[in-house]
Amino acid sequence: MRKILAASLVLATASFTVSAEECGKVTIADMNWNSATLIANVDRFILDHGYGCDAELVPGDTMPTGASMIEKGQPDIAPEFWSNSMKAALDKGVEEGRIRYAGSSLSEGGEEGFWVPEYMVKKDPTLATIEGIKANAKLFKHPEDPDKSAFLTCPAGWNCQISAGNLFNALELDKSGFDLIDPGSGAGLSGSIAKAYEREEAWFGYYWAPTAVLGKYKMVKVDFGSGVDEKQFKDCTTNEDCLDPKVTMYPPSPVDTVVTETFAKRAPAAMEYLSTRAFTNAKMNALLAWMEDNQADGELAAEQFLNENSDIWMKWVSPETADKVKKALADL
Repeated sequence: MRKILAASLVLATASFTVSAEECGKVTIADMNWNSATLIANVDRFILDHGYGCDAELVPGDTMPTGASMIEKGQPDIAPEFWSNSMKAALDKGVEEGRIRYAGSSLSEGGEEGFWVPEYMVKKDPTLATIEGIKANAKLFKHPEDPDKSAFLTCPAGWNCQISAGNLFNALELDKSGFDLIDPGSGAGLSGSIAKAYEREEAWFGYYWAPTAVLGKYKMVKVDFGSGVDEKQFKDCTTNEDCLDPKVTMYPPSPVDTVVTETFAKRAPAAMEYLSTRAFTNAKMNALLAWMEDNQADGELAAEQFLNENSDIWMKWVSPETADKVKKALADL
């Protein structure tokens, strides 16, 4: 019996060692925006302490990271990839067996829309609809022209300026007296929301999630009453040369975790975690607001998330893995 137990112990130890060796050194793209660096740090901590990987963060950005993963097989993981930005190349990489979509980073996808403050909708629920906005256009004061109403659009040079402008035209907002206001920068756009909230003033414009702004300020996405027409959005709404835009809500933007095929094959347990790990926009908005308020980097934000949200991340891993991660957190 003792021999059997000893043999079993050796086998179990060997199994763990093989698993750790299979995972081995793992490179994770640390993209240069807050939600991505947060997820990268969460992945590094869990893969390190829960799966015995030797995980390392490396600098990343969408286009160069995607190209490097496809052409060179490095880095192993891109935790938050807005895949529409280079979908054709990514799909070709999958087809050629170079990379793989592991799962969704954001369970609801990236979110875009035209928004108004929640306090306005509480006073008048019709302001959650585009018809209600048009009927109350005079509420949204223009900064320079008292005879017009203000719609805050995307800053010049941003891709979203094209879609926002086309939808402005499709909705015929000019006929209700609205004028497109360029905020000048991303900071100008977010600052206009903050200013409106501080004064409880009317605000109407474009924004997106996940962002710290939508974590701090409760906003309501305006319903166009059209549903989503993905073909119209792809073929016309996002096209600068679109001559006859039609009304459509913004479709969710796919936000994926992309991995190299070599990593996927050698680390199936880690792949199972990556295929399960996903954040809701509401949770990510709140985390980004916390990062901004506390001037926290991705590592500190990851520790905050793991310490305060075990009810979320423990669903992504096995009980045994969760125990290892908890022990590592306690040792910090």
